[in-house]
Amino acid sequence: MNTYKSRSDVPESEKWRLEDIYSSKEEWEAEITQITQMIEKLKHYDGMISNGSTLLGYLSENEKVSFKFNKVFAYAMLQVDSDTRNTSSQSLQDQVKQLGVKLNAATSFFLPFLLSLEESILKKYIDEEEGLNYFEKQLFETYRYKKHVLSKEKEEVLSQLGEALSSPSHTYGMMNNADIKFGKVTTEDGERVELTRGMYSKLIEHKDRTKRIEAYKAYYQPYLQLKNSIASTLAAAIKNNVTISRIRKYPSALEKALFSDDVPREVYENLIETTKKNIAPLHRYSEIRKEKLGIEELHQYDLSVPLVQDVEQEIPFDKAYDIMIKALAPLGEEYTKTLADFKDKRYIDVRETPGKRSGAYNLGVYGVHPFVLLNHRDNLSSLFTLAHEMGHAMHSHFSHHTQPQITAKYSIFVAEVASTVNEVLLIHYLLQHEENPNMKQYLLNHFIDKFKGTLFTQVMFAEFEMITHEKAENGVPLTSKVFSEIYESLFREYNGDSIVFDEEVQYGWARIPHFYRPFYVYKYATGSASAIHLADRILKGDQDTISAYLEFLKSGSSDYPLELLKKTGVDLTTPEPIQNALQQFAMLVDEFEKM
Repeated sequence: MNTYKSRSDVPESEKWRLEDIYSSKEEWEAEITQITQMIEKLKHYDGMISNGSTLLGYLSENEKVSFKFNKVFAYAMLQVDSDTRNTSSQSLQDQVKQLGVKLNAATSFFLPFLLSLEESILKKYIDEEEGLNYFEKQLFETYRYKKHVLSKEKEEVLSQLGEALSSPSHTYGMMNNADIKFGKVTTEDGERVELTRGMYSKLIEHKDRTKRIEAYKAYYQPYLQLKNSIASTLAAAIKNNVTISRIRKYPSALEKALFSDDVPREVYENLIETTKKNIAPLHRYSEIRKEKLGIEELHQYDLSVPLVQDVEQEIPFDKAYDIMIKALAPLGEEYTKTLADFKDKRYIDVRETPGKRSGAYNLGVYGVHPFVLLNHRDNLSSLFTLAHEMGHAMHSHFSHHTQPQITAKYSIFVAEVASTVNEVLLIHYLLQHEENPNMKQYLLNHFIDKFKGTLFTQVMFAEFEMITHEKAENGVPLTSKVFSEIYESLFREYNGDSIVFDEEVQYGWARIPHFYRPFYVYKYATGSASAIHLADRILKGDQDTISAYLEFLKSGSSDYPLELLKKTGVDLTTPEPIQNALQQFAMLVDEFEKM
């Protein structure tokens, strides 16, 4: 496995090319200046839109500004995430945030103005100006928000508060990525070194239980030390969300989050209810894990170690990429050839380095290409992460190349479908081509654990979010103690009585960045269930499903997400997709138990 002490040591071929966005910082700064001038131009439309021509002028100018703003935002974000300690990069991000506040303030008049128009007047404007046909669907979609939009003056005040309202998330991000120092662990050579997230993901799977315990304690150490500070940031984020929901007259924060995707509250509640009704196989899997490990007590630090030992392989990045391409062959040549190019064109930042943002993500930049952040560790888990993130990247690529700017960005609700389809196709390929029985058992065990993480764990997180927001809505103070009591109760309910609870368990909420994006995590679970359904039909060679799936990847936000999924044969307004996914999990546990 390649480890690097600094970013400069990483080969250029394994770092993304930010020059694809701007050739230099000076070019970025020139764009900032141009956007600032365009924002001033947008302000002049306030009170001046009186016919189809001026409406088209405003919308066209706003789209041009948005295109440029997304690029300067992406450039700054990717610079910061390459090394979160770099103050120069942080300065770029601060400039973009300030620019975003100015842009929001300059355009805040438009929504109240549009919703003050009678629909007949808007139709008249569209008839007057042919170019408005491009914006027609979006304009009429806006009328759904009519009762949630405030007066022009109040909208302007809210837009100016944007940076302040995002402060809890920003503060947590800096704590979690730049400031947190984990405890020390002992290397194989006996040296005491500070734990990193990459090391933790490896050590928590170590067959030596003392190594797992040491890593577990070291990893949770800063979260226990900072529990009150982190509770303060999370409570502020939740309260901000609840307050904005009330100001905008939504029945609840949850329904505000579901509104843009036109997802009924029942879809969210059904996900939780159906999962809890089918929780028994997960509890049985915990019993199998305890028995297989031969331990008297099962702890949280025992939940990630592979149950089949001494078969883990080192998979260099180049080999991992080749395996992924072969595994995704059922999706067709257009898909795999395009994906092969991503590596050669340096769309991916591969290695973990000091200060680099943890985890992995895809950022699609319209008019440029996707950028993928990894912290690749040359192991099986990293291979799955690669396939996952490249699913997102291909979704961005297809949508951006097929859809106009106005509908190019796909909804987060459907984002996890493409990534999980890739993972399911990958595990099927690996199982099909593996001859070693022990390795097959290992892969099956790995898939069960991945399944658990993308469905059961995310549903548990989703319920945590729902409960904490409801408490805030009812005026209950949110403290470290309250968060811990809720989290531990849910952890016990979902994971069963086989697990003995250490002190660290209750502070699991403190390490989850997604809680600062309200009601996001449930989409992992709905996406996973949808993907399992689709992948099963793709693997059976169903050409209609393959064609429908590729069309789905090219659809962007051209329709509501539930409708886009229905076109592929997945209907999340019914319990069926969730039920089917959970039945698949039960079958996997049965098969593993027989092995």
